Amino acid sequence: MGDVENATRAEVDQLGVEPVSQGLTAAAVALARQLDDAEDAKGAAAAARELRAIMSDLRKLAPVESKGDAVDDVSRKRAERRAALQQQAGG
Repeated sequence: MGDVENATRAEVDQLGVEPVSQGLTAAAVALARQLDDAEDAKGAAAAARELRAIMSDLRKLAPVESKGDAVDDVSRKRAERRAALQQQAGG
C-alpha cells in the first residue's frame, strides 16, 4: 500500500462511513491506489481530483460527533472536585 492509500483508509476509518457507503469507500481506496501508482502527472491529477470529490462526499455522510458544551465541562469539573473532596474526607 502506498502513502495516499494508507491515508485514505485511515480517514475513512475515522469518519466511520464504510457501513453506510461501501461503494464510495471502495472507489476512494481504488482512486488512492491509482494516485500512488500514477506514472504521469495527468493521470495523477485526474485521480486526485476524483478522490478529493469522493472524500468530500464521504465527509458529508459522516455522523456528527457530540463534543459537549460549556455546561458539560462545568458539570464534569464539579464532579471531579466533589470526588476529590470525598477522597480527602474519607482518607
